[in-house]
Parts: sequence; structure tokens; C-alpha cells
Amino acid sequence: MNGTGNWISVGDLAGGFAQESNILSPSYGLVGKTIDLAFDDGTAWQVRITLEAGRQFVDFENELQKEARITSLRDSLYFIDFLVSEKSMTLIVDYETGSALIIEGGLPSAEEISGGLLARAKVGLPLTAVKVSFRRARVAGKYGQFGFPRTSELVGKRIRYQYSVTELYEHIYLNDMLYTWHCLNGVEAGLADTDLCHYFKIRDSLYLFVWQEKVVPTLGIILVDLERFKTDGKIFGNMDFLDDNISNFAVGAIADFVNFTQPSNLE
Repeated sequence: MNGTGNWISVGDLAGGFAQESNILSPSYGLVGKTIDLAFDDGTAWQVRITLEAGRQFVDFENELQKEARITSLRDSLYFIDFLVSEKSMTLIVDYETGSALIIEGGLPSAEEISGGLLARAKVGLPLTAVKVSFRRARVAGKYGQFGFPRTSELVGKRIRYQYSVTELYEHIYLNDMLYTWHCLNGVEAGLADTDLCHYFKIRDSLYLFVWQEKVVPTLGIILVDLERFKTDGKIFGNMDFLDDNISNFAVGAIADFVNFTQPSNLE
């Protein structure tokens, strides 16, 4: 347990989360299938899922093959996560609604973070230098909407997440762009911060939550199921503070609803 208020690397965080974690087992429901995606900008992707020696791969147009982690938090819903060079790529596909979303993320260079938070604030930049973008799509032949709608349904909620036998956090969803995290137990015990975030509604009581941390550059992408009180997703960052090695590790938690504060700007 940290307990000293010292920040740790994403690699050290991964080590703490690895102990008897609550991540989902892989889903093999897409093996041998091709996902045809149509984007709202008129472009298209064809993604084929293959299995080799027990490992799953995504294959783009038979040109780019990357190992992927694929899970299914609900029936017909898939979380597909992989890396392309030093870029994070996550695909959420919902065959029930026909909607899909690509989340693309990147970590800042040493130069981008060398000026510190005050320098970024002075010129009107977000305090975090972690990059994220969203591409809205739908499964070809389906008639669902492109992507998933942004939502305020998590705002005001305070939820605890048990990621492993040692790692316990709470999240307080403050407003449409900020949330507070606090480590109650684990390798980051005593640490807390407020960071930039994004919320999307996937289905009833099921949300996509994406956050960008600023102190230790980190991108988190998780599905939050408040019907099953379960989450699954990943955390992406540099393995160590000073190197360019990437850590992209699975996370999953058992959720526990604590309370709800009615935001003043909501009826």
C-alpha cells in the first residue's frame, strides 16, 4: 500500500490491479466473423476476428493484424481493445442496436508535458495532455444510430469499485466533463484527483466512461453496468515515468452504489 501520497507509474498500477482481479474472461463470440462498419463521415471499415493459438486478433482489410482483448459485458455487446503502434484503439459494438464507436487515444510526448499544468492553463489548453477522439459508426446493414449518445445519467452518482482483492476506489461524477477519483485501498491509497471525462449511454443502465488523467498521463476506458453492478475495460499509459514503453492492461470491478447528489443544473 502506498499511503504516502506519492504518485506511481501506470506500470506499478497494473501490478496492483493484477492480484485476483475482477476482469471479465475473454469472449469468443466474434471469432471467424467479419464486422462491417459504416462511419458517419461516409467511410467504412471491415474488421475480421481470428483466433490463433488461443489468442484473438483483429484483422483490418487483411492488411493490419493486431492482438486484441475482446469481452462481452452484456449479450450481443462487445468491447474490442488493441494497440496500433503507440496508439490505443477500442471498438464498442452493440449488435442489439446496431451502433458502434471507435475510441482512439494517444499519450503526450515529454515536450508536451514539460511545461507543467500552469503553462497549459495560461494558454487555454486542457490540463491533461492525453489525447482521445471518438468516431461514430454503425454495423452495416443495421439501422441503429451512428455511435452512442452522450449522457448526464451518471452525473451526481458516487460509486465504489472493487477492482481486485486489494484495489478499492470511489468515483464521484461531478458534471458533464469532470469526475473525482479517490483510492480507498491499494497501491494508490490516499491519492485522489479530479480529471476530464466523457460519458456515453450504451443501453439502459449501461454506460461507457472514458477519462484522461493529467498528473500521470493515463487514458481509461470502461463499460459500467449499473444493472449487474459490474464494469470491464482498460487503462492505458506509459509503463514507467521516464520511458516510452506502453502499459495497456485490463480492468474490471464489482460496483457498489454509495449515494446520489442532485446536481443543481438538473431538474
